[in-house]
Amino acid sequence: MATMSPKDFRRWRKAMDLSQKDAAEALGLKRRVVQYYEKGERDGESVDIPKYVRLACYALMQGVKDYKGPPKDEADESVAAAESDVVEPAKAEAVTGPAPVKEKPGRAPGKGRVRKAAGKAATPAPAGNVEDSV
Repeated sequence: MATMSPKDFRRWRKAMDLSQKDAAEALGLKRRVVQYYEKGERDGESVDIPKYVRLACYALMQGVKDYKGPPKDEADESVAAAESDVVEPAKAEAVTGPAPVKEKPGRAPGKGRVRKAAGKAATPAPAGNVEDSV
């Protein structure tokens, strides 16, 4: 059974011109896991690169940035081909770059009220006056 060695994994990342952080984001991993794969061990124990990660590396190398599943029928095939999420392999930055944040018109970037419910992460408060929503 052929597996991806730590050297192969690092070579893939370098060929894609990705930092460890960018490779982790593209693969849906934490940066530390990418480091384990490149080193081939974690806490002195051998670490194998799972098949799903190896396949994801191949897909990214081929320019696939997402997969939505097979089309439901032949009529969907033409739609699926037109809506394909395949990008040119040389455009690795398009695969890994974060989506730009869209700001609301009339608001300064990063400004706004934040509320925090008990046990939940902070969420932006709704726009407008508090009295308007009561």
